[in-house]
Amino acid sequence: MALAARWCRFAVLGLSWPYRQPVPRCLAPPGRPVAWARRYGTEPGPGRQARLKKVVVVGIPNPFVWARTKMYFFLIRAYFDQDFTFEEFSAGARQAFSQVSKMLSECNFDALKNLVSKEALEEVEEKCLTMPLNRREALAAELDEIMYSTPGDVGIYYDNQGRKFVSIIMRYWYLTDVDLPDETPEGTKVFQVVFGDEGNKDSLRLLTANYEFRREFTQGVEPDWIITRIQHFKLLE
Repeated sequence: MALAARWCRFAVLGLSWPYRQPVPRCLAPPGRPVAWARRYGTEPGPGRQARLKKVVVVGIPNPFVWARTKMYFFLIRAYFDQDFTFEEFSAGARQAFSQVSKMLSECNFDALKNLVSKEALEEVEEKCLTMPLNRREALAAELDEIMYSTPGDVGIYYDNQGRKFVSIIMRYWYLTDVDLPDETPEGTKVFQVVFGDEGNKDSLRLLTANYEFRREFTQGVEPDWIITRIQHFKLLE
């Protein structure tokens, strides 16, 4: 196999990480709700992460989508890469999403040229440059502010030259404290998180983003994933 037994590379980060890195599962059996909670520690320091808070995001996976994605993951292991696991892919994709979203918020397009496909980068570059500053800042997703992620769709296809590709769309929910206008409620959610007492509240917004990751599995090609589509709902539109 082109991919080493214990390592996987994400082109979007230029990083490698061990296959045995512990990560939580994002898929649940059909019809069973998925609940994910993050609790921030109480270590000293300024900012909301220095205070205790708990945010729970609950999702109920579609049984058809769950079964279809599980089947595609089996086919990837059977015919393309026997060492592929969704857990390791999801961990790397989460890091990639965080890094790329922050570069977009900074309009650091040069750094994204080898991380995002040319077509996807051209599409988002024009939109980012014309966005109001607060909306652009809301694109950035800190790694520890990603509340939940799930695969949206998986595809396996061949082109006219016989090259083999796999694409995986990941959907993310992440928190931001950027002040956004109230006229963009779709795809976002506003709620209060209490810090210590009722008189000290912080309004956070839960945003949604879709990122499509693609990898070519043709023999002899570097085992790299690249982002081929970027969607931040109600921000990059």
